[in-house]
Amino acid sequence: MPADRASENQRSNWRSGSGSTSDSSSGRARASLTGAIFAARLPRVAEDEQSRLDRELIELLNELRIALPGVQILFAFLLTVPFANRFERVTDLQKDVYFVALLLALASLALLMAPTAYHRIRWRQRDKEALLRISNGFTIAGIGFLALAMTGSIFFVTDFLFEVYAAAIVTAGAGALFGLLWFALPLAREAAED
Repeated sequence: MPADRASENQRSNWRSGSGSTSDSSSGRARASLTGAIFAARLPRVAEDEQSRLDRELIELLNELRIALPGVQILFAFLLTVPFANRFERVTDLQKDVYFVALLLALASLALLMAPTAYHRIRWRQRDKEALLRISNGFTIAGIGFLALAMTGSIFFVTDFLFEVYAAAIVTAGAGALFGLLWFALPLAREAAED
């Protein structure tokens, strides 16, 4: 094949996002970018109710796959803390904060796993709309409890290592960070869209 014809095919493939160029990694990046640009220009295809429910359920499950390992690791960490040798040295305040953080992590874990149990029990009952509404509430509450559990755990560890004023500052910062990124930012965006 002549060189002009080969480069013409490569340009055509690159524009359509279906082929590669001589440099495969940069070709894939350009094809991906081009595909994203063309996709952004395309009008949205109407989806039927069942397709929307299926898509939203997949999105929810993918989000839970991200949140669950974090809360499981935190919960496992909190379960092992009392068995450490230095746990005898914690103050009453630290024990109280530890216990509250443990309960918050437990509640978060229960709430984040509830959609799976609900889905399993209601399997093939054509109840996806209710599943999504209930699971959305469970997930938001679970994330809230996770933020509180992580904030409490931060206080527990920081107060154990440093003075209480340092623990208060770090805990306030952690709580503000969770509140801002996990709740205030999405709610502000929602308010701006209304």
